[in-house]
Amino acid sequence: MSTVSVVIPCYKYGHFLADCVRSVLDEQEGVDVRVLIIDDASPDGSADVARALAAADPRIEVRVHEQNRGHIATYNEGLLEWADGDYVALLSADDRLVPGALVRAAALLDAHPEAGFCYGRPLRFQHGGPLPAARTRSTGSVVYPGKWWLERRFREGTGCITSPEVVVRTSLQRKVGGYDPDLPHAGDIEMWMRLAAHADVGYVRGADQAFYRVHGDNMSTTDFGGQLDDLRQRLVAFDSVLVKCAGLLPEAGRLSLAARTRLARYALRRAYRAYDRGRTGVVPVEELESFAAECLPGYASLAEYRALRRRRRVGARVMPYLQPLVLSAVADRGREWLWWKSWKRRGI
Repeated sequence: MSTVSVVIPCYKYGHFLADCVRSVLDEQEGVDVRVLIIDDASPDGSADVARALAAADPRIEVRVHEQNRGHIATYNEGLLEWADGDYVALLSADDRLVPGALVRAAALLDAHPEAGFCYGRPLRFQHGGPLPAARTRSTGSVVYPGKWWLERRFREGTGCITSPEVVVRTSLQRKVGGYDPDLPHAGDIEMWMRLAAHADVGYVRGADQAFYRVHGDNMSTTDFGGQLDDLRQRLVAFDSVLVKCAGLLPEAGRLSLAARTRLARYALRRAYRAYDRGRTGVVPVEELESFAAECLPGYASLAEYRALRRRRRVGARVMPYLQPLVLSAVADRGREWLWWKSWKRRGI
């Protein structure tokens, strides 16, 4: 029977802990699971909740920090210092696993020693609402070549993993290392890419693997300035992988260009959409363009930049009224050109 070490970092999430731990220990028959709850100096009663859970189940250990160390250090403590099972998973205290998720992941990794980690589909649900119905029967699995999977991340400029749905081979986790403390908002995608540079990537088909809770305290970025910070963090993450895995990625220049082009497009798209939505007063348009220039010196040749330039010529006050006429500057240059000609004919 495979062994799985599950690390549950907790900061002021004690009210979620019992449900989270229950999903790990009571709904994963077929694997030998141990849990470590790390309370990062929560100012509420989270540590007491964790100790009570551990007192009732010998499979649970608890560590309580005297001072707050931050999420990256807490993650790495569990992943690199404590985990000793065949596989390791990191599960935030406010999330939970789908029944059988660890069994499905372990079966994939047992059958494919070339796979360094695997993931599946996460289900998002609103805090306070019911859990969505989850699929628990897998229709099979697929193993992607690690370099192919990694290159796709560079081409798309973003990750495809939320986090709680991932199970990693512990030996590879220790070899590659944990989360980079210099990447507080993009450390996950950077680490997945480092893992993929060393091993193949498995995907569980058909079944859902984890529940991701959406609420106001999530670490994901939603404000406009935060979105720019997110893009900057992604750029650093892609550059970091190319440096750390230089010996494994001979086509680093091509990968870098792909990621930088995609990130420049993202930034310019957010900038020109601010005109469409009448949000130029709150969206940092100039900073987004500067970031695009940082990513790609030739950014002015992109369709997204041309879309931004046209909207500037129309003006921030008029543009929201014309927005329904804007079909797409990205997917179809011809349609953007036709819209522009239509605007010119109107003489607005």
